[in-house]
This record gives sequence, structure tokens and C-alpha cells, in this order.
Amino acid sequence: MRMLQSGWPLAPIAILLTGLFFTHAFAPHSQSYPITKTSTCRRASISAADLLYQDQQDALLRRALHEQQIIHSTSKNGVLESLIAPKVKAVAKSGTGFASASSKSSQVRIAQQMAKIVHKDGILRIDDALSPETCDALRVYVLEQQGLAKVATDENSNLSNIYYGVENRRKGRCDLQLSLLRGGFALDFNDAYEEKGFPLADSLNQLLGEKGTLRHLYEQLVTTEGEFYELAAVITDPGSNRQTIHPDLPWNRLAPLYVIFLALQDVTVEMGPTCFLTGSQSEKINELFNCGNAIQKDEVLAKSTAKLSTLNKGDCVLFDARILHCGNANESSETRALFNFSFRNPKVTGDLGYKGSMRSGYEQSMTLKDVHDAMVAYDGGDMDPFLKYGNGMTKKDMNIRRN
Repeated sequence: MRMLQSGWPLAPIAILLTGLFFTHAFAPHSQSYPITKTSTCRRASISAADLLYQDQQDALLRRALHEQQIIHSTSKNGVLESLIAPKVKAVAKSGTGFASASSKSSQVRIAQQMAKIVHKDGILRIDDALSPETCDALRVYVLEQQGLAKVATDENSNLSNIYYGVENRRKGRCDLQLSLLRGGFALDFNDAYEEKGFPLADSLNQLLGEKGTLRHLYEQLVTTEGEFYELAAVITDPGSNRQTIHPDLPWNRLAPLYVIFLALQDVTVEMGPTCFLTGSQSEKINELFNCGNAIQKDEVLAKSTAKLSTLNKGDCVLFDARILHCGNANESSETRALFNFSFRNPKVTGDLGYKGSMRSGYEQSMTLKDVHDAMVAYDGGDMDPFLKYGNGMTKKDMNIRRN
């Protein structure tokens, strides 16, 4: 039996878990089993399903802790390094100088250099993408929305898929799918809401508007026709468990999706920052990790370079969704909230094998250009620039809400 330097066995969990992890590798959105008034037989079936689900979660946690041991045992002094934002300078075109270059063209060339890093490493840290004041406002807004979602789903558990990208039973961790309307979830129920500004639009404007800190980079990665694929807040409460390492979707020759995690408060080691295996978006690594047995998975981990995304408020990471990563356990006394969105590469067609965390009514309805244009309108005085897209609820969602 092969052993790690730490003394952990590489093989014993292979028989039990290999099939389980292959099943879960591309399925972060597990099926929920809402309990309703029904027959005794139905209740017994649901109870059995819940027990199986809990057994799976226990097995996943054991695997996650095993992976953590491997990664830390191969790092310097058992401590993982934090991801650092690279110093990127615009490269002047031949025969030109920076003195004559416009500010916009300089930003584009910087974005080109940043895109090269993303293609190589699968991830890029960007500091100060969003102002601290806007982060504070968005965090308050997101946690208020989480409260409204809890009230709605406590009353009717069938609403869970409307509000959560990851169903609402996973311990202390959820993807909260946001509404783009001014007023947010309150408008789902035609409730009055207290006007407190529009922090979601303010944030998207700073990131993707005319002067957006991420706009030029995304244009390099997905063009202006990249589909707006996800819009959520990743919320991790104190006591939440570590995830298993995974890519977000099956491997594709071209990067299908580029994702943002933006810190709405400082993210310390204790708060469970996301761990990324740099460069692991390659076909070879994905094939070994996703199709191999537990021993092969462990060998991939032992040879990998893991980085923690400890972030200051307003910093973000942009990553290729094929990269191997996981959220760590939140061992602090504070809730960790990340602003999360992504855009799809238009060169990749067909089913990605991954349903992003976005309300169903918004799916395939907007591009990067559409978001940018909405932000230009917002700057021009349109107080509800996504009004024509509605609240993201489909007719099916509305029927569930009424019942």
C-alpha cells in the first residue's frame, strides 16, 4: 500500500469513493428532496433518499480532508502560499511609445497580457477590482437577499431551485442566484421595499461598465458576444465544511467559461478561501483526476501547485472553469460572501455539462455587450437598467411560487 510522507494511505478509499466522486465531479448542484404532505410510502422514500444524501456528504467530507492532507504535506512547511496579483504592464506596439498611446489602448494591451496569464495558469488575481464602499453595500444587500430567500424557501421548499444554485441543504454553503431588478427578491412577491440604492448595478458598473475594471479582460477572453452565464453570491457560513477538489465542468479543448469570485470582505485563511491548483486546466490533468481511480487522483494532487485565494475586500480571482479547485472550511466566526459571475466563450457550442448559478429566466438572454450597454444606460440615468429582462423567474418558477 502506498503511503504519503505524512503517513496517510493512498488506496483504502478507492473502492468506496471512486464511483461516487466521478458522479459528483461535475454536479455541484445536487438534487433536493423537499418534504411535503404526502403518503406514508412517499415519506419513507424521501427519508431513505435523505439518509443516502447524508451518507454521500459524509463520504465527500472524508475525501475532502484526505485531499487537504495531501496538498499540505507537499507544500513548504505544510502551509499553502497565497495567490499574488502579477505586475502587468502594457506592451507598446512596434514603433509607438506610451506617451502617444491612449489610455484605452493601454488598458487593452494590459488586458491582453492578463489574458495570457489566464491561458497559462488557469487563474489570475486582480486587486482593487471593486471599491471598498461598493463592496460593503453589496455585502449588506446580498445578506439581506439571503434572508428573504430563507423566508421564501422555509415556507415552500419547492422554491429552492429559484433562489439557490446549490440546493439549500449543504451545510453552511450556498450559491444565491440574484435578481437583476432594483428591489431584488422583494419584487418576486410584489412586496414593498425600502429604497437603499442599487448596489448590484453599482458593482456591475464598476466591473463591466464603460470604465469597468474587468471589461477589457473579458473582451479578450470571450469577446463582447460572450454569454452572461452566472450571477450569484457564494455565501459560506461559519462551520461550513471543506469541498472536494473539482473542476466546474467536463474538460473541453477550448476554455468554455471564465468565472469571477470577488471578495465582499477580507478573506482570511480562517474564512476558508478557495484553493486552486494552478495550471490544472490541462487535458492530461483533468483526465487523470476525473477518470482515474483514487490513487491516480492523489498522485495528481501530490504533484500539483496549490494556491490560496486569500483576498482583501474588493480583490477578485478570475479563473478558467476547467481548473481544479475547492472551497475550504470556514473556521472563523464570520460569514464569507463572494460576488460570483461568469461569461461563456462563444467559440464553445453545445451543452457545457454544467448549469451555472443563474436564475433560469436569465439563461441565454444576455451577452457581455448587453451588460455593458445596460451599465451605460445606468450611467445615463436609467435607474432600473435590466428591467426588460425581468426578475429571472420563468413561467414554471412563477407557478411554483403561486402553489
